Amino acid sequence: MRKLFASLLLLAPFVCGAADTTADVARRLFEREWQWQLRQQPEVATGIGEHRYDALLTDTSLAARTAVLEHGREVLAEARRLERAELAGQDRLSYDLFVAERERQLAAAAAVPQLAAFDPQPISSWDGLHLRLPRLVAQMPFATEQDYRNYLARLRALPAHVDGLIEQLRAGMRAGWTVPKVVIAPVPDALRLLRADIAAGPLFAPLQRIPAAIEPEVREDLVDDGISALAGSAQALYRLEDFLRSEYLPVARESIGAGVLPGGAAWYALLVRQATTTNVGPAEVHALGLKEVARIRAQMAALVPRTGFRGSLEGFLVFARSDRRLFFGQPDALLARYRRALARAQAGLPKVVATIPEAGIVVKPMQDGSGQPVAYYEAGSEGRSAALVVNLTQLGARPMWQVDSVALHEGVPGHHLQVARAQALDLPAFRRHGWYDAYGEGWATYAEGLGAELGFFTDPFSRFGQLNEEMLRAARLVVDTGIHALGWSRKQAIDYLNAHTANPPLDNEAEVDRYIARPAQALGYKIGQLRLTALRERARAALGPRFDLRRFHDAVLQDGALPLDLLERQVERWIVSEKEAAGKVTTAPSRPEGK
Repeated sequence: MRKLFASLLLLAPFVCGAADTTADVARRLFEREWQWQLRQQPEVATGIGEHRYDALLTDTSLAARTAVLEHGREVLAEARRLERAELAGQDRLSYDLFVAERERQLAAAAAVPQLAAFDPQPISSWDGLHLRLPRLVAQMPFATEQDYRNYLARLRALPAHVDGLIEQLRAGMRAGWTVPKVVIAPVPDALRLLRADIAAGPLFAPLQRIPAAIEPEVREDLVDDGISALAGSAQALYRLEDFLRSEYLPVARESIGAGVLPGGAAWYALLVRQATTTNVGPAEVHALGLKEVARIRAQMAALVPRTGFRGSLEGFLVFARSDRRLFFGQPDALLARYRRALARAQAGLPKVVATIPEAGIVVKPMQDGSGQPVAYYEAGSEGRSAALVVNLTQLGARPMWQVDSVALHEGVPGHHLQVARAQALDLPAFRRHGWYDAYGEGWATYAEGLGAELGFFTDPFSRFGQLNEEMLRAARLVVDTGIHALGWSRKQAIDYLNAHTANPPLDNEAEVDRYIARPAQALGYKIGQLRLTALRERARAALGPRFDLRRFHDAVLQDGALPLDLLERQVERWIVSEKEAAGKVTTAPSRPEGK
């Protein structure tokens, strides 16, 4: 009897698991991997409101990078052992996305083998520790003693994080893959400002506002421990600053294009495919950009007379970027204008979508706008509202005609509508928080064009602002590929943007440095917008008078972020279902009237 009981105990796990379907196994795999990703990237966890890892920073060492790639291979192999044919609906779509994402992560290492060992551009003036750390602190909760203990532990993790960055940069130096000098040169000064002003800056700010609910003696301990942790952080920041000045900058490359690196042409072609989630190559993207620039330029020229300006488009571009009457004199006025634009867009949302997420959005100022974009979207989480974060520095570079399009892009119906809708879906976590530039930025760029349906752009200057934003996205296709595939100089790229947009020259310089620092990243905006526009027209042609713009947008947003090829497939299925539903309505028998 005891032997029989023991045998049953041994069989129990297999008996319990026998009822598991392939979908059950897949969902557990998705969740397990999501939790692993949050532990590996605790900054991402903080950003989405998951605060279990607030005491940590990402392990940036070479050993950790190798381990992540190996983990990706193992998980991909595990996923491929599942029977895809046994999955259906959203489970199959989740599986396809899960597998494709891991294949994408491993593709760079296969295309350029040395990239398996190190991050080719771990820090630059456009993106790096000096920008991310203050933003990360702003996303952390500071209500309890444990919140503060987590923060102090995160500060103590900074030295190891910095050591890993230096290790990555040194590996790149050995392989001949240095960051272009023009986008690494400003970083030491940015690090110096962050550490030199540490007692009055964003890193010390939480220690100045410890809640009164925390015991006085505990508050004193937290401040003392915080001062010690910040001292260690300042030393780490100095170590990175000194390394960049003394070792890295002297050997950083003068060239700016990816194509000149060993294996760089293949790497850039891969980045183009990944950024656009298509199979287009650099030459095709460049040609498309030239075509779009010509189309939008003609629209701009036709609009100029409506503004009352008497002169050429070239003259109007200079006027629009320099006439003081077109700029705000006070930060509060700029902030108020954004709030009015966002409120107006929110009020009109039912005109363009049928499903509106409950999550709200606020407008707030950027803590430190130096080196930052005009505005950005900050996704909401539990305990933190989503926000349109506005840069209030350099008011001379913040024209009034820009506000409406930026509010539509960063707020609604742009990023906030798409992200908040995705977060509310009944899908695996990796999909609720998933991101593809071609989809997310493509949707936000497409959403700018919905301003007319929401009552915007009746003013010719506001309409010019929308065209100027669209022109910038088209010019990116030309300039990014020009730099990385055609050998354009930095000056050539800046001159091109100055000739075709009304953006201030300093903004265009920052734009070009962004393309240098992040090859191909900026291509997704226009590529995604064009694909969405094409899908809308395809649906309109197929459905005729039954086409409903609101239902089309719901179909685009109902599955969360998708690569463009999968989005196209989903929209095609929606078109078929709409046709079938219309057929059923047409052929439904009439109901006899009551007496």
